[in-house]
Amino acid sequence: MSKILSQKEPYPPGDFAIWIIVYVELLTFGLLFAGYAFSRRVNLQMFNDSQLLLNQSIGFINTLILITSSFFIVKAVQKIKNMTHSNGYESSIIASKWLFAAMLLGILFLVLKFTEFSHLFAQGITLSTNTFFMFYLLLTMFHFMHVSLGVIILFNLYRKTKMYGYSPENCRGLETGALYWHLVDLLWIVLFPLVYILR
Repeated sequence: MSKILSQKEPYPPGDFAIWIIVYVELLTFGLLFAGYAFSRRVNLQMFNDSQLLLNQSIGFINTLILITSSFFIVKAVQKIKNMTHSNGYESSIIASKWLFAAMLLGILFLVLKFTEFSHLFAQGITLSTNTFFMFYLLLTMFHFMHVSLGVIILFNLYRKTKMYGYSPENCRGLETGALYWHLVDLLWIVLFPLVYILR
């Protein structure tokens, strides 16, 4: 009975450390977003003109990619949490496929973002070009590094899930990795309209 009750007790998903990381990351990006907004207000015309050099199509596609990848991760976590003794192996394989698909989308995001960076650099655009591109490159490169780490995390989650390494009673590591990826997704959802769309 005590075991059943303990399973019903609500608890924050993932390790406690991931919530500290989420807080620090949101604070860091929040300060950068605030700095961008203030600088944009002071140099509105320059920011609007520089923004025209960005590829909004790639930015929009990358937004869809990250949102879809987060959905895939949700499906993976749900599959593990709904696992039973009779379908444990099958559930693990299906969950691993969801994670693998999410990882591939993460890699696609990186490829498209690298293509965008290369195009800008080919035009001679750097951190020192102007204030807009200083913020743009800082924000997007910082986010690029987070996605790169996220892809590595997803690969490890995929490997462990495929080896039947998680169960409904032991999925804290899976939840922790999923939370990190959702954080990466959330940051981009704010970053995309702020940098690419807002005029």
